[in-house]
Amino acid sequence: MKTRAGVRAAIGVLLCVVGFALARTIPYRQTTVLIDAKGCRLITDVVEPVSGDPQGSVILIHGLAANKKIMSYLAHAFAEQNIRVFVPDLPGQGRTQSPFSFARSETCTESLARQLTTVRAIEPSHTLLAGHSMGGAIALRVAARAGVAGVIAVSPAPMRVARGVRADLLPYQNPPPTPDHTLVISAALEPFGIREAARELIAPSAATSKYLLIPRATHASVLFDPRVARASQEWAAQVLHLQPARHLPSLRLFAGSFIGFAGILLLTGPFLRETLGAAQQPAQIPARPDSDWALATAANSPVSPFQTIRPFLEVLLAVFVAVVFLKFWDPLSFLHLFNGSYFATFLLLTGAILLLLHHKSVAALYAVRPTTLLAVAFAALALHLLVTGWFDATLTEAWASLSRWARFPVLLPTALAYLTAEELLLNRLSQTGSVARFFATLLLRILAWLPLTFALFVLHSGAILPILFAPFFLAFFVLQLLGMQAVRRHTQSPLAAALFGAILLAGFCLVIFPVT
Repeated sequence: MKTRAGVRAAIGVLLCVVGFALARTIPYRQTTVLIDAKGCRLITDVVEPVSGDPQGSVILIHGLAANKKIMSYLAHAFAEQNIRVFVPDLPGQGRTQSPFSFARSETCTESLARQLTTVRAIEPSHTLLAGHSMGGAIALRVAARAGVAGVIAVSPAPMRVARGVRADLLPYQNPPPTPDHTLVISAALEPFGIREAARELIAPSAATSKYLLIPRATHASVLFDPRVARASQEWAAQVLHLQPARHLPSLRLFAGSFIGFAGILLLTGPFLRETLGAAQQPAQIPARPDSDWALATAANSPVSPFQTIRPFLEVLLAVFVAVVFLKFWDPLSFLHLFNGSYFATFLLLTGAILLLLHHKSVAALYAVRPTTLLAVAFAALALHLLVTGWFDATLTEAWASLSRWARFPVLLPTALAYLTAEELLLNRLSQTGSVARFFATLLLRILAWLPLTFALFVLHSGAILPILFAPFFLAFFVLQLLGMQAVRRHTQSPLAAALFGAILLAGFCLVIFPVT
């Protein structure tokens, strides 16, 4: 067993080294500067060709809940075209600390373009505005006022009510006429009518503009799609009158990031075993039964079909109550996280309702040594810092600033309330094997997402990020649940597993929700 664990750890370290080497080998000149544009202090990456003699400029704008680093592949594609690229972190996102709003993001982008023009860092007639999602909409809106040569809008966010897209879901309304020399690119697998709205931006009679559909692509994958990079290069060459680029940027940054991440996952098991090896708990005292479901659990006796599905029904009830409550009041709005305070209150209310339903069983969770909880908290924080540090060094800005960490003491109890309740509900399934428990937990999470969708489209909650980022949450939940199972197995403590998962979830929320 020790030999196998040693081999696994060695492979994990090797993957991290290989991944880091791939991700950090970038054949471009890149500097990071602070640009003060009419009070918008934007942390901005400047990417240039190695020739040091750029023949044009691009201002590249990221989307909602993203950052400048996630735009690196497209930035490198323009650098291959012998273009200097300015990639800012918009307010409240990435490294830029000022508050986020849709209006401020647009204003600061225009201020940036004007400031770069004033200091002669760009020549508008030799500059493109490009952006993805929200950034694509901003590029279209700012282009005419900034007097740039053209626009590249990749999966631009809708700006008018159409095809089921309501006004309250639009980041911007009253779109200006599409500028001349505009390339609109959309993915075939876009959500929320984004593809249809993008197609309507380009009139069939438009002589200088073009619409391009990328098959088998998603709203996120277009950022790393060679077809999008090539189309952007060709459009830049056409509009700015440049020689066509010979090469596409390498995908090794993307590959290296995930190779190293796979190495970290391999190291996680040995790390948890070493950290929690001395944290073994005695057998848990049985929960005090508060229902016939709990009585059947304590007696390890067969349960009826209704008792089996009861946890799922209780979760559905709790989350529907939570989203209706949030229609009238969000008590955690002081967190100033875009959609993050809503999500935190949702977790807190759902968890509190479920814990009240099973309040007689909660006492059993406290049969755990404080040293065990400290060891688990250390392991979770270390893993969070390791993973966010890795992605920050390779693929996307994931390292939380001090101002974001100031919100952690509030986010942690909200996540802990929900995950503690989840542990209580799934106590019966823990006797049927870890695989069954894993999929049952995943099903509970999916069911909990349904009322969030209901709240967005029926109650007009405005909480679009949990829905838009559902695939990323699902990937996170899979890895989080595997870690929680390992902690539960080593400590024999549901509360320890809930604490481990809560720290990871609170940290994940710190990273993805913009600061308002």
